[in-house]
Amino acid sequence: MRAITIESPGGPEVLRVSEVPDPVPAADEVLIDIVAAGLNRADLLQRQGFYPPPPGAPQYPGLECSGRVCGLGENVTGFSVGDEVCALLAGGGYAEKVAVHAGQVLPVPDGTSVVDAGGLMEVACTVYSNVVQLSGLAAGETLLIHGGASGIGTFAIQLGRALGARVACTAGSKAKLDRCTELGADLAIPYRDQDFVEAIGEFTGGRGADVILDIMGAVYLPRNIAALATGGRLAVIGLQGGAKGELDLAALLRKRATVRATSLRARPTHEKTEIVAGVGDLVWPLVAAGQVKPVIDTVLPLAQAAQAHRLLEADGHIGKILLRA
Repeated sequence: MRAITIESPGGPEVLRVSEVPDPVPAADEVLIDIVAAGLNRADLLQRQGFYPPPPGAPQYPGLECSGRVCGLGENVTGFSVGDEVCALLAGGGYAEKVAVHAGQVLPVPDGTSVVDAGGLMEVACTVYSNVVQLSGLAAGETLLIHGGASGIGTFAIQLGRALGARVACTAGSKAKLDRCTELGADLAIPYRDQDFVEAIGEFTGGRGADVILDIMGAVYLPRNIAALATGGRLAVIGLQGGAKGELDLAALLRKRATVRATSLRARPTHEKTEIVAGVGDLVWPLVAAGQVKPVIDTVLPLAQAAQAHRLLEADGHIGKILLRA
């Protein structure tokens, strides 16, 4: 099969189309003929040599895919050859086939094309595990999302609204702010021109955000704490603004607030299976009902993986960038 390999750590030009052995499904695994794979910023870090795959995972980039079942390992039930599915991966999405534990696979939701489903699993599992499972977002609460026009952000806006929350987000351009509003954001904050702490304070009458989903890390940490409501929950899922910041524990104590940082890729299979099952139970019906939709910016052929990485790094996209196998 063809797969995108990394010649050596570096820029997009190190991505190569290579012929590699077909994967063979082990017990409890599903073999998928890949139709599309979603890009994530973790792929950029892997290409640069900073985020190697966990032990046992394919060495090719790609943390999510969609496609059709073409083989089943021992003990697998609930899937048949030909089923259209999408999967959460520890690696291997930039390829023509991948083998993955059956607990990390879901049917393509009703009303979603198999191509668009290539950009669903990583964002759905990330948002569900952090906003719902970990932070316990409830109807009537306020959710603040940093990077509202990203793949995760566009999904989180829709899911927050579907769960009955008031949704605020930050974004960097008028086009992105407008799209966030179209997707259901009650407040879209231009972070280059407006302090999001002041904006969220005005929006909530001084109360603050109950849940913050943060991709920035250190650079936003003090302001995120300032923006939290009493009893608020900050979920840090990215470090685009650095890894080391100063935490005001006194402010955290006064607000009885919580800071949690999570990643998805390196979690053990049983944790991923639990997350995927929760997504299937709660999120997939919302997708099937049209309340939450994948937002796809660009679809490129697998051989143009380097160009896809350039687009992701340029940060002008809204939603997901996909590779078509």
